[in-house]
Amino acid sequence: MDDLMTVVDWSRWQFALTAMYHWLFVPLTLGLSVIVGIMETIYYRTRSEKWLRTTKFWMTLFGINFAMGVATGIILEFEFGTNWSNYSWFVGDIFGAPLAIEGLLAFFMEATFIAVMFFGWKKVSPGFHLASTWLTAIGASISALWILIANAWMQYPVGMEFDPGQMRNIMDNFWDVVLSPVAVNKFFHAVFDGWVVGAVFVCGVSAWYLLKDRRREFAMDSIRIAGWFGLVGILLTLWTGDGSAVQVAKVQPMKLAAMEGLYNGKVGQELIGVALLNPSKERTDDSDPYLFDISIPYGLSVLANHDPNTFVPGINDLIDGIRLTPEGDTIRTDSYAERIAIGKRAHEALRDFDAAMANGDEAAMAAARSRLKDDYRYFGYGYLNSPDEAVPPVAVTFYSFRIMVMAGGYLLIFFIVAVCTMGGRRSRLWQQRWWQWVAMLTIPVVWICSEAGWVTAEVGRQPWIIENLMPAKAAISAISASTVQLTFWMFAAVFTALLVAEITIMINQIRNGGSDEKQDY
Repeated sequence: MDDLMTVVDWSRWQFALTAMYHWLFVPLTLGLSVIVGIMETIYYRTRSEKWLRTTKFWMTLFGINFAMGVATGIILEFEFGTNWSNYSWFVGDIFGAPLAIEGLLAFFMEATFIAVMFFGWKKVSPGFHLASTWLTAIGASISALWILIANAWMQYPVGMEFDPGQMRNIMDNFWDVVLSPVAVNKFFHAVFDGWVVGAVFVCGVSAWYLLKDRRREFAMDSIRIAGWFGLVGILLTLWTGDGSAVQVAKVQPMKLAAMEGLYNGKVGQELIGVALLNPSKERTDDSDPYLFDISIPYGLSVLANHDPNTFVPGINDLIDGIRLTPEGDTIRTDSYAERIAIGKRAHEALRDFDAAMANGDEAAMAAARSRLKDDYRYFGYGYLNSPDEAVPPVAVTFYSFRIMVMAGGYLLIFFIVAVCTMGGRRSRLWQQRWWQWVAMLTIPVVWICSEAGWVTAEVGRQPWIIENLMPAKAAISAISASTVQLTFWMFAAVFTALLVAEITIMINQIRNGGSDEKQDY
């Protein structure tokens, strides 16, 4: 068991490493592609050479980032087969479908039109080139759509039925998977997040030009586009973030409890704004979970249910199977101990089915299949030894959520100020060195915000790789811990080198891009 857990831990760390590096590139691709499309549209309508130069400059930075995102994304998908083969077998028919569509449709679409986008100047008509730029941006979003559909299914598995004869899940409703409310909300939230990242990047780089007193007209034109784009993006991100909270409350209440460090819920639950967790807190003791906290009355009930007089369960409530009505009456639900028992019954029924199938006993197969179907909803709990295994890392989930929220609030203020100070006399703020430094330093802030959101989403659903159906420890491949450790450090070195290469190339491009106002980038 110790060796197994070592393989699980290293496999999880490796996947987390790959995913977080990949996510450094994805949101900038999503946001910058749309900004480039807007700029080229302005050029197409005005035929102004300054907008052609502006479009080509940002298009070059987009291309550098796009290449890095593709490199890390391919490795990420391969890891499902190398490190998580049990998972791939268990749900390959469902999880593989969105990834296949992403590769066949979106990736080929991007690959085709990005070639025209970069090498088609003066070789195709301006209208066709503009269409290629927009189709590249749309292709990037479609690519994100199918990947996020696959990820959302892991967090809210729908549209499938378990086939004991194959020992795997089979998709029985494609549209339930695609149009899952979790998938729809996750897609829009991620895309709008990318808009914010792209807008901050453009504002920050443009502020550097203002700081160096170079290409001031180009910088302010870029800021005007990115400022409005970013303001729209952050407002839509906050809106879809509210939708995410509602979905989490419905389908992943344990994640919501961990996000709040909430052990015992109540009707009219407050929302913790700022707090420091008590590191000595145990789930079963009566100590305060916070060393200090500032809370918003009724806030969590409003956030989760849009109703201040509703009950939000805490970690202990979920484990004990307790819910409260607005009147304070107790409603019993399946406790985690009961879920574990039901899950183990499902495992036993599956073993009985396998034995009956080997003996050709149709009656026994039918009986075992019926029992399995009744208990399958908690199949994953059968792998757990205690209810506490189903509690995600509270501290990581709690703090990453607050980092995301606080950084998001800052970004909203940043874009409001940016938009309100970019015209006429009001643009004098952008000529102030301190504000130029604020804009540049906002670049790492937006990436921290974006990464913290992914940490909240993924760490908060642990130990599940598929919610309620398969924990991570049941999903790994039959490989040694030393193998995973070796590839972990290899990937860490390669990804770090790619990141350093991208930053270096971009910095050189930005520096050289401002050397001549008339240069054709």
